[in-house]
Amino acid sequence: MSQSERLVLATRYRLDSEIGQGANGIVWRGHDDLLDRAVAIKELRLPDDLSEDDRVVFYRRTLREARAPAQLRTPSIVEVYDVVIEQGRPWIVMELIEAPNLEQLIERDGPLPPERVGEIGRQLLDALGIAHKAGIVHRDLKPSNVLLDGDRVVLTDFGLAFSSGSPSLTKSGHFMGSPAYVAPEVAAGEKATPRSDLWSLGATLYAALEGRPPFERENVMATLSALANESPPYPQNAGALTPVVTGLLEKNPTRRLGHARAADRLERALTGPRAGRRRPPTPRHQMITAIALVAAVVLVLAIATTALVVGMMRESPAPSPVASASGPQAGTSPPAGVGTSTLVVMARTGPCKIFVSVPGPTINVVSDETLAMGDARQYDQPHLNAVVYDAAACEVWVNGARQPGGSPGERKSYTVQPSTPGG
Repeated sequence: MSQSERLVLATRYRLDSEIGQGANGIVWRGHDDLLDRAVAIKELRLPDDLSEDDRVVFYRRTLREARAPAQLRTPSIVEVYDVVIEQGRPWIVMELIEAPNLEQLIERDGPLPPERVGEIGRQLLDALGIAHKAGIVHRDLKPSNVLLDGDRVVLTDFGLAFSSGSPSLTKSGHFMGSPAYVAPEVAAGEKATPRSDLWSLGATLYAALEGRPPFERENVMATLSALANESPPYPQNAGALTPVVTGLLEKNPTRRLGHARAADRLERALTGPRAGRRRPPTPRHQMITAIALVAAVVLVLAIATTALVVGMMRESPAPSPVASASGPQAGTSPPAGVGTSTLVVMARTGPCKIFVSVPGPTINVVSDETLAMGDARQYDQPHLNAVVYDAAACEVWVNGARQPGGSPGERKSYTVQPSTPGG
């Protein structure tokens, strides 16, 4: 057991085993003896050659790393519990999330499907939105700082984050961040902004979709050169996420997607067109299944109606009330109002679903209902659009003229104009 593993920090945080190592230190699995819960403890190691001034900057950055997520209470950002100074160096006590990071998942499984990447992007965008509203810029968003705990996506490592209300802790001439995921303007020496975090999000989503970041080269200088001089590569596996990724990887930050537009594009990619937009055509197999289902329902209703009529005829020789309501094709007269109305719809053999509207700059819905068998509706407006959802169950008259019927489950549309039959 190492010396660190025997440590108990602040008389309550006991180190159990090492979870992982990075450039700035080690992450331990620990236990909070006071609250009896598992925790993660980040041990930050200071380089031996740091000057006293640099050591002060390092401590301040550590405190900032703890304070930034502590202000942002959301499931998409790791929760920080405490900061302890022990053995001359800082330790950050935080929520223990025993889950792989996105970089590990990409290395293990290769490119991820767009649906999974889209959901990861949605939660990261939510996390960035909360951070940016609090004036905090992360500055180091990359796959290794994204934990995937089942359906939960957690942004970690705010070591380079800064608040708009705090002074910069980055020394002049020092490059901070990960070259493969840093925004072009930051690599060129400009101050990081929420838009630069959104570039890093785009590079992270690109890496998840393609298996590598967009500008990664054999070394840091080649990566920075590509970032400065080359156009972002077009993603090959993004599918519906393509407008999101390309919009986030816009080199000019003023043309880059902002938070609201990125969220809108991502939502469209994940859920399809919003209500009120044209819907994509129904796949052929789904349409066939729907028609078959409606036809089966109509057939069952027709059989039940026939059985009921036959039973009533056997009981009494008098005319059946059901038979008399079955419509013109069964020998009955058209409903009243056919000669004076522009549109009449009647339920002939079963339930008749109708949608009637007055066309114009805005659609005025006149009727959206299902008529019971034998019921009829008449309309007098000179201009109408009508849809019946089962042409076999509905009887339609336009400007006094009876319209041809149709097959069970067939949807038919009618346009009503003065003295002009529709259909």
